[in-house]
Amino acid sequence: MLIKKHQYLAFVLPAVFFILLIIVVPFLIGIYYSFTDSNGLRSSFIGWKNFEVLFQDSTFLQSFWLTVKFSFVSVILINLVGLAFALIVTSHNNRLTKSLRTIFFMPNLIGGILLGFIWQFIFTSAFQAIAAAFHLDFFKGWLSNPSTGFWGIVILFVWQMSGYIMLIYISFLNAIPKNTIQAAVLDGAKATQIFFFIQLPQLAPAFTISLFLTLANSFKLYEQNLALTNGGPYRSTEMISMYIYNTAFVNFQQGYAQAAGIILFLCVTIVSFIQLALSRKREG
Repeated sequence: MLIKKHQYLAFVLPAVFFILLIIVVPFLIGIYYSFTDSNGLRSSFIGWKNFEVLFQDSTFLQSFWLTVKFSFVSVILINLVGLAFALIVTSHNNRLTKSLRTIFFMPNLIGGILLGFIWQFIFTSAFQAIAAAFHLDFFKGWLSNPSTGFWGIVILFVWQMSGYIMLIYISFLNAIPKNTIQAAVLDGAKATQIFFFIQLPQLAPAFTISLFLTLANSFKLYEQNLALTNGGPYRSTEMISMYIYNTAFVNFQQGYAQAAGIILFLCVTIVSFIQLALSRKREG
């Protein structure tokens, strides 16, 4: 028994050590630096001043509100599109639906920077060509307008994440007993009735997982934001992660940026716990 405990420790301790070294220790150091005026070279303790200034910083508040709005819209759209994809590819088991699974999931395999440049080309060159060919002002200057720039980031993120979320819904849809659906069909149930009264209630755990994943990823979005708009025009599409990076490594206000990071961490943690609690309650 003692030998087995030593064997367990031999496997567990290295993982615990690296988690402490890579995650816990830097996090604790970051908390300390959020109470300093560190610029990367020197620092002095200033207490709560960074946090007091942050809540009066219009640029920070704008980035934070933009991130909240983006997260709300993206979470809804990604889960709707991901669920729709899952229903399409599980409706029949043939070569077409198997191919569609691959097609829908492929955007998730592309890196955020490359994905941003692809969609930057689409929004600038392709949309501009459509606008010129059909005389449609709607397609002009998507990334030079704060409103359409915001929706451009949403479209990019939904396109990237929907295929990943689709896999979660597929796994839960496939777990629903086939005989239950067959019995409903024999009783004359329509496709919409089967979805709302049989499939949807049993997808509650999938919603919990998918909402958590999309919420966490939308709050920390950076690469796509950088490649697509770089926060422009005039920082109107600068998400909170980009604001933190620019503050720390462009303006060299690392203590101030750490304070913003701590606020982001607390907000994501609180919102995630609330979402998980409500989702678990609905599951029950």
